[in-house]
Order: sequence, then structure tokens, then C-alpha cells
Amino acid sequence: MSENISRRTLANAVRFLAVDAVEKAKSGHPGAPMGMADIAEVLWRDHLKHNPANPKWPDRDRFVLSNGHGSMLIYALLHLTGYDLPLEQLKNFRQLGSKTAGHPEVGHTPGVETTTGPLGQGLANGVGMALAEKLLAQRYNRPGCDIVDHRTWVFLGDGCLMEGISHEAASLAGVWGVDKLTCFYDDNGISIDGHVEGWFRDDTPGRFRAYGWHVIGPVDGHDADALSAAINEAKAVKGKPTMIVCRTQIGWGSPNKVGTHDVHGAPLGADEIAATRAALNWPYAPFEIPADIRKAWDAHARGGAAEGDWQGRLAAYRAQFPELAAEFERTQAGGLPAAWPEIRAELLALAGKKEGGIASRKSSQNCLDFLVDRVPELLGGSADLTGSNLTAGKGSVAWHAAGDKTPNYISYGVREFGMAAIMNGVALHGAMIPYGGTFAVFSDYSRNAIRMAALMNQRVVHVLTHDSIGLGEDGPTHQPIEHLGSLRLIPGLDVWRPCDELETAVAWAESIERKDGPSALFLSRQNLPQCGNAGSRAENIARGGYVLSDSETTAQAVIIATGSEIALALAAQKELATKGVAVRVVSMPCCDRFDRQKSSWKKSVLLPDVPRIAIEAAHPDPWRKYVGLDGEVLGIPTFGESAPAPALYERFGLTVEHLIRVVDETVARESGNDGDF
Repeated sequence: MSENISRRTLANAVRFLAVDAVEKAKSGHPGAPMGMADIAEVLWRDHLKHNPANPKWPDRDRFVLSNGHGSMLIYALLHLTGYDLPLEQLKNFRQLGSKTAGHPEVGHTPGVETTTGPLGQGLANGVGMALAEKLLAQRYNRPGCDIVDHRTWVFLGDGCLMEGISHEAASLAGVWGVDKLTCFYDDNGISIDGHVEGWFRDDTPGRFRAYGWHVIGPVDGHDADALSAAINEAKAVKGKPTMIVCRTQIGWGSPNKVGTHDVHGAPLGADEIAATRAALNWPYAPFEIPADIRKAWDAHARGGAAEGDWQGRLAAYRAQFPELAAEFERTQAGGLPAAWPEIRAELLALAGKKEGGIASRKSSQNCLDFLVDRVPELLGGSADLTGSNLTAGKGSVAWHAAGDKTPNYISYGVREFGMAAIMNGVALHGAMIPYGGTFAVFSDYSRNAIRMAALMNQRVVHVLTHDSIGLGEDGPTHQPIEHLGSLRLIPGLDVWRPCDELETAVAWAESIERKDGPSALFLSRQNLPQCGNAGSRAENIARGGYVLSDSETTAQAVIIATGSEIALALAAQKELATKGVAVRVVSMPCCDRFDRQKSSWKKSVLLPDVPRIAIEAAHPDPWRKYVGLDGEVLGIPTFGESAPAPALYERFGLTVEHLIRVVDETVARESGNDGDF
């Protein structure tokens, strides 16, 4: 650090970039960047291992701004340290097309590690990143050859800690002992409604100690020496994550708004900015950063040296452990095993030979039995439902029972939201493909994290079992009705509901291959018949919707079905044929994938000039776009009931007899006839 520039001055560069950007945009949150600038200066200049010239360097530290509304804090830091985020982008804060969105977005801004904004999820992402680092270090590091050795740093605020997900994620972090995770709690006592003591009086240090964390502080969040000492203490801790409680003042430096909710989410205004410039002795124009301050912030030299040291270690590792090094570099790049085409082909061939009734959740486990040992980057888990989700394959090694083995399976406990957000962190870290299971109805608990995986284009697989009223006696609290339609509405999420083992295997293969977004597999509890592997069926399944069984003559109607209702459609087709009604059966295991197909494929499958009837044990509305105004949908527009599955299917009209009657009436109406055939 230049002897002529104080730490406070360097921190003020962050403060005023934030203040000026929010003022220019007339929108944003200046309070958090002003309050946390001193913490950020110490961390980013003295401790954070990163290289602005290579934001994706595998052994970089990860930095997460969980209180993402303070986005100008990270934008200022990225700009000052030398990332590809020029000043013009800061001046264009929150404007259309800029790299400085209202909340940080991964893949949109160089150096941003995760998309934050929904409070608490950044903390959970950080836990996932630290978990991934620990697992990869155990898998790849060898004595004297540590190629995985980095830390995860998280900034968070009162709002993150008020959200329930913070309890789920922090509890697991304590169980796992992820000692390279350090969180900085911006303890300023303010949220949007004012002083938090009226609604938030938790003993936060006590709470985190109870989780098994090492807790430091409270420390003065504006005292650089105290902060540096706390960080050094955190880096020395073994076997526990660390929480540093930082007492700060929101809007620090603002003479009239410091410590108030007025500075949380609104520009300071011209008069208060002028007063703040005078109070902090910052005589520079908006967005002006003197050259000596820029030089003191620039991180290229230190970052380049750190990455160069790691590249040297990697080269030595590659020479000594060539096979491990090849796997490490492959997974870091997001590639699948070299033998993946053969693995996929064998998986589908085995699945296509299955006979008899098999629940699709069991079909999924059969796939995992085959895949886990062959795709080492898979990290499985379940929210306390392993025996019901069947998410553990033969090669799965649970964390809590791993012994000397490297675990590849996590028992998350009853923490669906925490699990989903932690999986996002694992995926964001890279080199692992996380999947996790719960009941389909409980996807509501994790929905926001599922949405975030889609928003961030992350390869995460959600295994959602007990997919319909077919689960039976547990009743409406456990029977998903609206969940399929609801999740299908999330842009970028592929929702699969397979009808047999081959469709399940294709769903798994496609989910693993997909690099640009998450997938959700809706799987049955009850047994489903197998449909075989005739012709190019596997290839057609991958299109999301295809002709499973065609009529011998020109089709008079098309039945569209998924999952357990495919068997009903095939039985109805057979019976209708005896009456002279030719029906095509279309299986649509993934509407999202089907919708992305060319129009010519979709028309060839659905036959636009032929009446269509859809059947699914779920809410009917999503199917109306396929059947049109003249088509019919057999679904469940109400909640379910408690009874054995066969009685429920009868109760809600999901039977072969009812389907035949609806097809019969629809074809008659379209042909101008009034009666049966």
C-alpha cells in the first residue's frame, strides 16, 4: 500500500463510486456499500486470492455478496481491482443492457460468482461452494500437491439472517466443518422498516456457536486493524466455519443519514452527497478516482502471481498424477468422461430391456446404480428421504458414513430449501454435478432456489418423487397437483415426467449432458409398465414429445399423456381400435424440451388438424396450449384426497373408461356425429 494513501481513503473510493452510481441512476442501495466499504477494502486488498485477468481461475477464492441489494459494493470492487468492468458500466448502473444490474448476476458481470438478491440464498450458495472445495480437495489433493486450496468469503446482513434458509444452510455448514468458509455479518441494526430491534432480537453469535461455528467479535467494522486481525484468526481456524460479527453504521460517512433506514434503498440526494464529500474529505468529481488510488487498488500483479504459483503446482501434479489431473481438468471445464457416449448408450440399452412393473423412482435408482461410479462428478443427496426418493446408487458414499472414502452423497436432513440453494453453490463452484431429492409436493419449499438455478443457467438436477395422487393414502398434503404446471412455468427449467425406465434413463442422460440449466425429474411411487425400446424411441424421447404408439390407419384423435397416465392412454387406444376409432398416443415426458423443437417436428407429432385430448394426474391448465379450444384435458383441478391410489384415480376420472368416453365424444363432435362409433 502506498504510504501516502490511507486505508480509509481507499475505502472511500468504493463508497463514492457507489454513491455516485446510485445517484446517477436515481435508484439503488447506497447504505450497505458505504457501511461495508472498510471491510471490503481489508478483505479484497490483503486477503482475497483472485486474478482480475482470469475470473474463472479454478483455485481462486470465491466472494459472495449475499446482501445483493448492495450491488454497487461489488461493482466498485471489481472495477477498482481491474476486472473487465469499465467506468462507463458503473455510470450505466441499473440501465438496460449494462453489466451492472440492480442485483449481481453471475455470467453477466465478470467476477460475480453467484446471482444474489433473494436474501439468505447467497449464504447458502457460499456453503455449497465451501462444501465443493472440501470434497474436491479430499478427492484430488495429495501430500505435497494441493491443487484445491481456496476459501469462500460471504458478506451478509440482517435480512439474510432473518430468512429461514440461513438456519438450514448454517446448520449444515457447522455439521460439515467447512473451515474455509468465512462470513462477515454486517451488524448495522437497520432494515427497510427501520431499526431491527422491533422484529429481530436473535443472539446471532450464540446462534452460530450453537451450529458449531467459530464466532469472532463483535468487531468494529470500520477499524481496518481489527478487521485484519479477525480475518487472520478466521484463516487459522480448523474444523469450523467462521462468522465475523462486524458492527457497522449503514451509510457511514453521510452526516445526516448515517444509521437510518433512509439510506438503505434510496439515493442520498445532491445536498447530502455534497455534505458527505466534505465530511470525508473527498474533493473529487462524481466517478473520479485519482491515479494513485487506482494503482493501490489494482490486483493484477498479485493475482497473476498467485495464479502462476498454482499453475506451477498443477504442472507438477500433472506429471506425478496424470490420470487424476486429467479428470480434474476435465471436470473443471464442465466436460463429461471421455467414455460418456458409450456410458449413455449402455445405460439406455439396459433401460430399454426392462420388463414388468417398475416405479419410475426405482428406475431412477437403477440409472444411478449405473451412473454414480462412471460419472465421478455426481454429488447426490436427499432431504431426509433417501429411502423414498431412492437417490442413493450402489456407488454412493454418504458423508456421515464415509470413513476414509471420499463422499459423493449428502444427507441434507429436512432442509429442502437449504439443499436446493447449497446445490446451486456446488454447481456454481464448478467440477461437480449436484442432484438432490425430496417429495414433489415439497418442491414448494425449494422453489425459489430452483428458480435461481434456472436464472443462473446452472446444471442442477432435482429428483422429485411421489409425483401424483398415485402416492395414495398420505392425502392432499402430500399429493402434488399444481406443482408440475408451476415448475414448467419457470423459464429454463426442464421438467421431466417419464413413463418407464427408458424415458427415465433418457431424462437422466439429458440432465447430465445439459450445461445451460437445471432439470427436475417427477417420479412415481407406484409401478409403471415398460414400453420397450422399438426403433428410434430413445432419440425421440430426447425431443421431449414423440409418437409412442401410432394407429394403423389415419388417426382420428391424438391422446397426449405423461408418466403413469401413459398406460391409460395405451389401454384406451387399444380398446378404441376395436370400435373402429384410430388414435395416436403421444408421450410428452418433457414439455419444455418439446417446446424447443422445430415447428415441423411438433406438427408431425401433434397433427394440427386432428382433435387432441391430454391426460395427466395434475392440474389441467398447462395442457390447454396443446389441445386447443376444441380439445379436452383430463386432469385434477382440485386438491387430492386420502385413499388408495386406484380409488383416487376412479374418483378423479383418470380411468381408461372415462378417457375412451371423452375421445369418443370429441371425435364425434369434430366429425359432426352425435353418438358413439
